[in-house]
Amino acid sequence: MLAKIVKDTLQQDERLIENDEFNMIKFFDLLEKYDTKILELLYQNEEIKNKFFLEINGINIFKQEEFKFFIQQQKPFKNGWTKLKNRIGLCDGKYFLQDTQDIVLNFPFKDCILEGGQSTDEGIDSYFNYEITEFKDQEKANKVELVGKETKVKVSARGKENYVISGFKEYKTKRKEIFFNEILAKDEIDRLLERKAFTGWKKYSETGEEIIENIRRDENGVIKENLIIKGNNLLALHSLKKEFNGKIKLIYIDPPYNTKNDSFAYNDNFNHSTWLTFMKNRLEVARELLREDGFICIQVDKNEVHYLKVLMDEIFDRENFIADISIKSSNISGNKTSHKEKTILKNKDNLLVYSKNYYNIYIQPQYIKKNDWDTHYNKFLVQYENKGKIEYRIESFKDILLANKIIDEKDKITPQSNQNELFNKFVFENRDKIFRFVNSISPELKKLSILNPNKIVEKYNEKTLKTEMAINGQRINKLEKTYNLVDGDLVQAQLIGDFWWDLDFQNTQNEGGKGVSLPNGQKPEKLMKRIIEMFTNKKDIILDFHLGSGTTCAVAHKLGRQYIGIEQMDYIESLSVQRLKNVIEGEQGGISKNINWQGGGEFLYLEFAKYNEEAKEKIKNCETSEELENLFDELYNKYYLNYNLNIKNFKKLIITSEYKNLSLDDKKKMYLSMLDLNSMYINYEDMEDDKFKLSDSDIKLTKQFYGGK
Repeated sequence: MLAKIVKDTLQQDERLIENDEFNMIKFFDLLEKYDTKILELLYQNEEIKNKFFLEINGINIFKQEEFKFFIQQQKPFKNGWTKLKNRIGLCDGKYFLQDTQDIVLNFPFKDCILEGGQSTDEGIDSYFNYEITEFKDQEKANKVELVGKETKVKVSARGKENYVISGFKEYKTKRKEIFFNEILAKDEIDRLLERKAFTGWKKYSETGEEIIENIRRDENGVIKENLIIKGNNLLALHSLKKEFNGKIKLIYIDPPYNTKNDSFAYNDNFNHSTWLTFMKNRLEVARELLREDGFICIQVDKNEVHYLKVLMDEIFDRENFIADISIKSSNISGNKTSHKEKTILKNKDNLLVYSKNYYNIYIQPQYIKKNDWDTHYNKFLVQYENKGKIEYRIESFKDILLANKIIDEKDKITPQSNQNELFNKFVFENRDKIFRFVNSISPELKKLSILNPNKIVEKYNEKTLKTEMAINGQRINKLEKTYNLVDGDLVQAQLIGDFWWDLDFQNTQNEGGKGVSLPNGQKPEKLMKRIIEMFTNKKDIILDFHLGSGTTCAVAHKLGRQYIGIEQMDYIESLSVQRLKNVIEGEQGGISKNINWQGGGEFLYLEFAKYNEEAKEKIKNCETSEELENLFDELYNKYYLNYNLNIKNFKKLIITSEYKNLSLDDKKKMYLSMLDLNSMYINYEDMEDDKFKLSDSDIKLTKQFYGGK
């Protein structure tokens, strides 16, 4: 067999063997360079020479493309298409853990595209198998559940009764996601990632649901609509590229965490690698969508954060790493404490923050209200006039409080003093006079103050654009500098760093408004408000391609940002869309009261045009078994079926008496399970084909979306 001959021949080149495995990536790299050692090995074998070398006028020409195609199709090295098989680690592109600054995350399937099709939270596929089983015990036979079950009694030669049951058994498995290899399946990948056609267009505004006539654009031709898109997020990201490349200011995602109880289920031997491939495919295109001053924030837990960090270093560059923010997401209590002797209990998530280009960014500092009084602020600046000049003297803050009858002689100033309403009022009104001494001081101001001992001096700081005061080499730091707007109120505040402990994740169930039920533990609107205000300004575009319950878009809407939300789950209309409709109507949950939200605005809903959706309708509309059976050949020839469907076996099954005894609904269920959920969408270039039967309106709006007329 030629494949074995090729395999044995190439294995003679020890450069291609790493850790007892054939390195296919290295082989293709050398082949592209017409490596002489490889060509000599191939030429020396007569069978390979006759097949892949062409002699012209005494010159032998290597048919490289034909040989590559042979390798790709015959797969003589079954495990050669990924660098590592089961291992995951760091390499420089060729070797593990080498002394290099160019770090690449290697994992199985890294050279693959994972489509990740899913229509339900469970990620479950079902299939039917016809089974015949014999039981000696009638009770056991009765307990077996089969579709179209039949029971027959078989009497043995000895007169003993056995119970033979037959019927279709439904099996459910976690979905096996489809990988498209970047080498073997390039044509399939190219088609997979082409722009998709849209259907189901709706506009929601204060007046309710409207028909869309046109898609609005700004003076630069950029779409100026809030968009909610139903469809596979990888394909949606690629569909957004033409219109939104370099236009997105902030991407926030809260992706599946790759845990056993996570709703995004995989059934792959390389579960960890599957998740990394899933993220890699999406992050690569997400980066293209960002503005040069844009940011991406990914919320993830301990299961993947460290691998994800290195993967993002590769895609976004290490110099663009901004922060790994720890977010307290729960309290340690209840059932969580049952394993406290075996593990350190989890009560935080991580937020990885990267920029597109570190040198172009601006981050708006965020503050939270200080709950305790800072007792270091113990001085008071008294202003008076001396010979027509304004001068200052320093008094004790406590003495001033006593003189104004804010406190009594016996009272002490403590961190809890600000619980006194009179104290707070006085502090707020005199925040420009209360101060503390600090040692941080510019050289110029320090020199000036030392040259004028025991006298308060002033100097304008060109960096801060403010006048600063000092005495005897110490700078006067006024309390007013600690005041900032928090939730619309000017309060004494503290700058928030990379540990966010102050957000309540346990009372989010009512944030979505009427008809929207959110479980505790959902990300609160205040979290999204902080992230959005930290990295964006009004009218900037925000993207969330794991939209889920719609928190990102709901908060973006309230804060006056443009947004794009992508979700492929069936609950998008009952959860995300309903939540945004509530926002337009002025719902008062989440951040609404803090920002005085009154409602208003609009958004567009659209979804990928599904070719197999038509097949679903045809199956559901069949009124007889004959109609359903007559439909099979059309389904097989015209639509996309599950890649693992055995057509011959299925055709045998549908002519059995057992199948014919099934109810029409059970037969329809079997037919529906044949349809491939990973190949459901119509490409833009194909949408005017009559077989897809898209409406004129869908075609018109899809063309508008992609900049056509």
